[in-house]
Amino acid sequence: MPSIGPRSHELRITDVEKKKEWRIVYYIGRDAIVILEVFAKTTRATPRSVIENCTRRLARYQKLAGEVS
Repeated sequence: MPSIGPRSHELRITDVEKKKEWRIVYYIGRDAIVILEVFAKTTRATPRSVIENCTRRLARYQKLAGEVS
């Protein structure tokens, strides 16, 4: 997901039984895969609040891990 940062991706999961679409936003780091957010998708676009949370969490992880985006 370029709107969050390089090496950030979105995994789409369909829960047929509950008729929901789930999204897992994650980042592939040097030594870890970091889950940035899990949410139920209710609209076509990713909510701005989800993008902001992911961006903030990614920046915090990169700072703690000593990674540079």
